[in-house]
Amino acid sequence: MNDRNNHNKGIFGRAGGDKSTASGPIVPVSPSQALKPEMAPPPPKRSRRARNQVVMFLNFILSLMIFIAVVAVGAFLYGKSEFEGRGPLDRTTDFMVREGAALNQIASGLEGQGIISNQRIFSLGAKSVLGDDTLKAGEYEIKAHSSMREIVELMQSGKSILHAFTVPEGQTVEQVFDRLRADTMLVGDLPAEMPAEGALLPETYKFSRGTTRTEILEQMEKAQARVLEQVWARRVPDLPIKTPEELVILASIVEKETAKADERPRVAGVFINRLNQSIRLQSDPTIIYGLFGGAGKPSDRPIYKSDIEKPTPYNTYVIDGLPPTPIANPGREAMEAVANPSKTKDLYFVADGTGGHAFAETLDEHNTNVARWRRLESEREKTLAAEKAEAAKVAADQAAEGAAEPEGN
Repeated sequence: MNDRNNHNKGIFGRAGGDKSTASGPIVPVSPSQALKPEMAPPPPKRSRRARNQVVMFLNFILSLMIFIAVVAVGAFLYGKSEFEGRGPLDRTTDFMVREGAALNQIASGLEGQGIISNQRIFSLGAKSVLGDDTLKAGEYEIKAHSSMREIVELMQSGKSILHAFTVPEGQTVEQVFDRLRADTMLVGDLPAEMPAEGALLPETYKFSRGTTRTEILEQMEKAQARVLEQVWARRVPDLPIKTPEELVILASIVEKETAKADERPRVAGVFINRLNQSIRLQSDPTIIYGLFGGAGKPSDRPIYKSDIEKPTPYNTYVIDGLPPTPIANPGREAMEAVANPSKTKDLYFVADGTGGHAFAETLDEHNTNVARWRRLESEREKTLAAEKAEAAKVAADQAAEGAAEPEGN
């Protein structure tokens, strides 16, 4: 009996009657609590040493990234300041960008001339500004203290320095070629064969350094063809000239006869009247071209009476009508004067001694004007001779006074 009691007691005690066991006190639990799963034990903790190494590595990476970011921002701000700030150039100068030059070559040249302070910053900044664009070839005027950005934008625009090549009205093709050869801003050779007389338009042509002489010549030919087409289309009806080429021939004679713009239509009117009446043009410039061609008459060579009578294809004192070709390159105004001449009955004109001309309808009036001009010329020659004599006398007196001065000790 005791044994069973002891056995029951043992069972009861484990179930909740006895508060302690050999291994420690047992806390009573309800049936629902007993059915719950027990919590898993926590993972083993890392050692302090291992934890410190990971943190130190992550801190290093983070610090390195921050340092790189700070350096990059600083470099960007410095480069931007240098790229957009005042440049070192202390005076305005010219800089030439050659055709096909690479960006680093341009930057090196700019730094070499003291125009920029850092070619690497210039190259990097230029790439960011240009994108797919390029720096244009040409000669550029760089203002004092221009920033790198301003220089890049100037060269991107292509607004290079423009030089001028000017041809006065009335020059021959040969004389134009001489001007082209003498212009040191142009490059390249001229073609061996010259264009036809009258095929070039006298005007001022703008060009950048490095432009070839042939390119200017082509511009002049195209300009003349364009202007002639416009003038011919606006000509008055019933002119005694039948082709654009004949208009250029007569315009070249008008151009050589007068340099006064307001006289050109009236001079053209005289020649139109003569052609209509089958009177020879009798123009002195045609004599000169027949004798000397495109080279022109020497300045100290007068026109002799024998020259007037000498037959050449261009001497309009001898031939009827127009000469075979122009005698010079006429300008737009001379061509317009022929296409729209003054309506006048004048058949003659002669120099009036003031740079213009005296016009006449009859030969008697013309002879009177010629006599007046000859008197003016005679008086002018006498005045010039007197001035030369006076100048020679003064020079002789000064020389005599210098010879009479005693020599110093």
